[in-house]
Amino acid sequence: MGVKKGIHNQTDFNSLLENDPTLASLSEVYYEFRKFVEDPNLGFAEVDRIILKDVNLTARILKIVNSAFYSFSSKIETVSRAASVIGTEQLSYILLSTVVMDKFQGIPENVINMDSFWRHSIACGLISKKLAVYKGELNSEKHFTIGMLHDIGRLVMCVNMPNRTWEILIRSNLDNQALHLTEKQELGFDHAQLGGALLKKWNLPEVYQEVAEYHHNPDQALHFPGEVAHCHLADIIANTLKLGCSGESFFVPKLEARAWAKARPPQNISLTVIKDEIEEIFEETAQAFLAH
Repeated sequence: MGVKKGIHNQTDFNSLLENDPTLASLSEVYYEFRKFVEDPNLGFAEVDRIILKDVNLTARILKIVNSAFYSFSSKIETVSRAASVIGTEQLSYILLSTVVMDKFQGIPENVINMDSFWRHSIACGLISKKLAVYKGELNSEKHFTIGMLHDIGRLVMCVNMPNRTWEILIRSNLDNQALHLTEKQELGFDHAQLGGALLKKWNLPEVYQEVAEYHHNPDQALHFPGEVAHCHLADIIANTLKLGCSGESFFVPKLEARAWAKARPPQNISLTVIKDEIEEIFEETAQAFLAH
């Protein structure tokens, strides 16, 4: 896929999405599964029928369900069984993460290290989920997937304008400046805006769109400030712990004070505690999601 020319202002960044047919939509398996989740009349047997259309996807989902991500005491053999144990909504989060990962296969290593990118995304998801658990939120899996997708706009840049993306990264490092700020200066938009636009194009819930768009500017989030704050803090912690890299190099983004106030864990939970809890499950979880 060639480099797109003339992408230099905020009004035309949508051309990166509109001119790339591979980004038109997600896998039909995901959209069909979402219809299943929203229809209370369908039984768990329907889960296997939908997801077994993609044998590799089925294998990956079972690997994730049987990993440290859940740490079940006995092995789960079928996707329908997984749905009955963790719930169909929770299973849809895992499905969404995996089908999005499949969208960005084959990006050259000289553009971005995809293993490192997804390790950072997984770490951000795990930390965001953990922060939600500390807050007593019941639907913590949602925060994991939100964290997984927060930097997706950077991959759109890598695919469609690899040379320009690399030049911006170099300048960001030389200027010792956050990458999204350099993107803004060079392009008129950043990967966060691009990611939010992509998730809107895919018709994903607004919470995904808003977190992707505002994870570097959480004070601007209007509808889901809590979720954005969790991802903002998780992103910074993941960068601090050097669990993968999404392209920020060694520059740790600035922590916004009001986001910290919304997302900070209880006083008895230190960064050391978070680090220990995440590292206990990170490697196995990363391997499960990255398996192909």
